[in-house]
Amino acid sequence: MIKLTGCARRLPHLSHDEFDAYWRDHHGPLVRSSRGVLRIRRYVQTSTLTNPPLQDALRASRDALEVFL
Repeated sequence: MIKLTGCARRLPHLSHDEFDAYWRDHHGPLVRSSRGVLRIRRYVQTSTLTNPPLQDALRASRDALEVFL
């Protein structure tokens, strides 16, 4: 089994909620409809935190350069 992890950047004109809705309601079903062709056994979507102080603390603890939103 191969596990792939990826990060997607939100377009600047989309709010966090709009991006989450697109990711959940459009991208998820697209992957689900192609799972046989892509040979996907499991697909998991994970969203970023929306708590700025917590996100800043995590970023600082990892010496990360910027936040994924």
